[in-house]
Amino acid sequence: MYSPAPTGDAPPDVRCGGQRVLVSSVSSDSHTWNLVFLQLMLEELGHEVINIGSCVPDDLLIEECRRTNPDMVVISSVNGHGHLDGRRLIGRLRAEPDLSGLPVVIGGKLGTRGAENRMYGPELLAAGFDAVFEDTAGVAPFRRYLAQAGRPALDRAPRGTPALVASGEIA
Repeated sequence: MYSPAPTGDAPPDVRCGGQRVLVSSVSSDSHTWNLVFLQLMLEELGHEVINIGSCVPDDLLIEECRRTNPDMVVISSVNGHGHLDGRRLIGRLRAEPDLSGLPVVIGGKLGTRGAENRMYGPELLAAGFDAVFEDTAGVAPFRRYLAQAGRPALDRAPRGTPALVASGEIA
């Protein structure tokens, strides 16, 4: 999650499953270990995971969203181009009327500037992502987000209202 600094808080051990989650990388990212990690973690939390792999072109991701009808899309980046490819991808998804309200989050190495990568969080939220997770914050913020995502108050939040505030905590 866009977070100014990592926290030492332990992630909640909550099974918040029941959602179908599509997991993918950005189109230029060939890494797969991160996708396998995300799949295993999400399955452990009780979610059904559709892992469409790495180097997925935007058109294929859009097609898979329509075909599989996920409750959420999780985009992961390891190569440092997440902010570039992610911004383009979310623009394409939000332009599709039938997918414009689909919850989509992005995380990982969003840029190549080390600690400065957190500057991409607000930009990606403004572009249309529902949440942004920067790799230096670890996995705890993502797990907290997943626990909150199943709550009715957030399910009713209108599209375009990020489930984050500037401090990186869930609103």
